[in-house]
Amino acid sequence: MKFTFKATIAAATAAFGLLAMPAQAQSSMQTPGTTSFEAAFDSTLGTQVRAPQDFVARYDTALEQRIAQLADGSAGRIGVYAIDLASGEEVSIMGDQRFPMASTSKVAIAATFLAGVDAGRWSLTSEYPLLRPVRSAKYSSARAPVRNGNYISARKHLDLMISKSCNSCTDALLRVVGGPEAVNAWMRGAGISEFELTRDIATLVRDDGEFDPASMVDRRDSATPRAMGQLLAGIYQGRLLSANSRSVLINAMKKTTTGKNRMVAALPAYANVAHKTGTLNRTASDIGYFDTTDGRTIAVAIYVTGQSRSLLDEARNKRAARSKRDRRIADISRALYEGFSVRRSGNGRNYANATYGAN
Repeated sequence: MKFTFKATIAAATAAFGLLAMPAQAQSSMQTPGTTSFEAAFDSTLGTQVRAPQDFVARYDTALEQRIAQLADGSAGRIGVYAIDLASGEEVSIMGDQRFPMASTSKVAIAATFLAGVDAGRWSLTSEYPLLRPVRSAKYSSARAPVRNGNYISARKHLDLMISKSCNSCTDALLRVVGGPEAVNAWMRGAGISEFELTRDIATLVRDDGEFDPASMVDRRDSATPRAMGQLLAGIYQGRLLSANSRSVLINAMKKTTTGKNRMVAALPAYANVAHKTGTLNRTASDIGYFDTTDGRTIAVAIYVTGQSRSLLDEARNKRAARSKRDRRIADISRALYEGFSVRRSGNGRNYANATYGAN
């Protein structure tokens, strides 16, 4: 995506740079009846009257244009990021804006735990208690109270937190790794900065609904679609986890049973979808992998908000609103699958030396 005003901005920057020049250097550029700044500005940009430049997004490919149409934000913000893990080709629609992660954050939490397993700090056979939420009023405490439940193995916690989106399992492993701050630190170490885990899942769920994600960006417990795509890429390509830990996580994602009307509903069985969904007030998401018809793997992160007229309308028609968000994710997933499955040539791009993980 590019904007037509880039050249103008670059030229203006050059003119404004004059302000930092020594006075003697500026005086040599003065012309009668003008200040040195005015002369430099006119020399760089000209003096003719110009119509304002537009700020309309430009998309280079038919696939980007199609995804932009499907991710129309008139009924709520929608962010999409997808990357071909073989070539590095990307599609990004609002991919650098923050969205609520909801349960898609569990992939990062699981990866942080597995990195600790790789480092020998804990093991998949260690047993930890489920952390069951205790009833409390919204916003009544910085952290929602929890109690210990049954002890199960870390491997079981991880499988359930991904495949069944078990919140009590997630909070158990989140406590083991050192809380949200530890996950953030691991993500920064992986080169991913546009990610912020703020609360445990019990608190996130208890206090859900404080803001409307369709019209407001709450940076707490949020990430950009690009950041989540980078996480997926790093896991798949073996740069962040050992081969065994990579297999454990991706196999858990292949067994996901939530979000049946989202990504998995739109793609054929041979696409080998492995994914993790997220759901909170007026927001739905799906991140993961699918295979193209020629065997390439695509990492995808889709975040959809709104799709109902208001919070009040959402409360009155919750099932219909959820269905609309699911349909958006399914439609975008199908378009990405079809677009990436068709090899495009002659677009002037070179992905042979593509790199991953940098922000």
